[in-house]
Amino acid sequence: MAVQKLTLLHSNDMHGAFLPKEVSGRMSGGLPLLSGYIKKTRKEEDNVLYAIAGDMFRGSIIDSEYLGLSTIDLVNVLAPDVASLGNHEADYGIAHLLFLEKCATFPIICANLFVTLNNARLFTPYRNVEVGGMRILFIGILTEEVLASTKTEKVIGTFIDIDEAAREVGVICDNYRTKDTDLTVLLTHIGLEKDKELASKLNPDFGVDLIIGGHSHTFMGQPEYVNDIPIVQAGTGTGILGRFDIFYDTLTHEICDLQWQCVPINEDTAEADPVMEQILEGYRSETDKKYKRVLTRLARTLTHPARNQETELGNLYADMLQDESSFDIMLMGSGSIRKEEFGPIVEYQDMLENTPFDDLLWMLKVTGAQFRRMVRHILRDEAWEGHTEFYQFSKGVHIVYRKSTHELEKLEYNGEEIRDDQELLIALQNYHYTNFDEFLGVPLAEVRRNMKPRVIATAVNNIFEEYLSTHPGLDAKVEGRITILE
Repeated sequence: MAVQKLTLLHSNDMHGAFLPKEVSGRMSGGLPLLSGYIKKTRKEEDNVLYAIAGDMFRGSIIDSEYLGLSTIDLVNVLAPDVASLGNHEADYGIAHLLFLEKCATFPIICANLFVTLNNARLFTPYRNVEVGGMRILFIGILTEEVLASTKTEKVIGTFIDIDEAAREVGVICDNYRTKDTDLTVLLTHIGLEKDKELASKLNPDFGVDLIIGGHSHTFMGQPEYVNDIPIVQAGTGTGILGRFDIFYDTLTHEICDLQWQCVPINEDTAEADPVMEQILEGYRSETDKKYKRVLTRLARTLTHPARNQETELGNLYADMLQDESSFDIMLMGSGSIRKEEFGPIVEYQDMLENTPFDDLLWMLKVTGAQFRRMVRHILRDEAWEGHTEFYQFSKGVHIVYRKSTHELEKLEYNGEEIRDDQELLIALQNYHYTNFDEFLGVPLAEVRRNMKPRVIATAVNNIFEEYLSTHPGLDAKVEGRITILE
């Protein structure tokens, strides 16, 4: 027996969480501490790899101000051995993403993003990494949601079916997994439930040993095993890091022992990396000059703890767009709200970080019957798994839905049950309008027959900035707009 130890660190869904936060009197997270932990581990252990499972971008004004270039610059300091694409890597456009890849000093992989005209992959699908005499094959798999954010780029496609993704893993393994390959790792960004589905469809002969995932922001206490494959994910942000300690027999090509944990990144576990601090401070000082001004003071801190439920922040933002508008109901995408806590002091930077997707606002006319179909689609079973679009509704809407029977027991507007023949004017941001059929379960072509949709605002953040600055002391509560019965 010739046992070799491999330490495999991994992050996912960092979403621009570059700066540390004070938690219980101690600093937690942020790139300086994360970089410090990675560097310390590389000194303490002989064979260390660091991987990122997508969504480095979005969530920070430092990221959006420089269109992701600052993020690539900062992640270059972390020096990951490999990174896979997340859906938010495509937020600034595919062409810009290809430019950012050229700026990265680390490899970015994706097996299932391709040009539809000739089926050519846009990125290298895999990466072989050698460390301590071991050869590890990483394969990148991306969520179908990248198609939603690149809807206008018709030449771009992805395998949106899990069966197709499983087949593509087989293609890569058959072609690039050799007798010299010791471990095969899927670096995915499809969400935990899809990871489990994917694992169940993998042929054991593919030889996949681990799945390191992202996208669903799942905090895990231990791996989940499907088809004898451990599946892990490390929540979101930079305050936590996944860590495998793998003991591998290089003669029999078998894992002898495998230990996994999520390591908290704070002052107790790491010292801040001064190089990262210096680079980060350069970006922060520039953005502070432009964006660090007080916009308003809310009545209290408002929360958005989960996307698939009614929230205080969701109600606030839906109501801000609907107030004094020409439409009846605002459907605010829950994922458009990026912070879990907001206020009471709100700086301009906070506002932009909370709603970084500064979309057009569209108004459409729907019948009561169509609206009922839309709500039922939003609340389908997949909504509770965390990988479908969910919405916050403006004031006047009252929904009561029973999970066990899949029935809408109430669908009211301004205290009255919505009739099938009733006409309602609704509003959506451009991302949701562009993906209307998929996200809302009603064909947009059908809705267009009611009235030609029209743009009623060119930038939602213009509305948020004006409303927040002219309405001090705003408050919002969860008030039963969406009631879910078991």
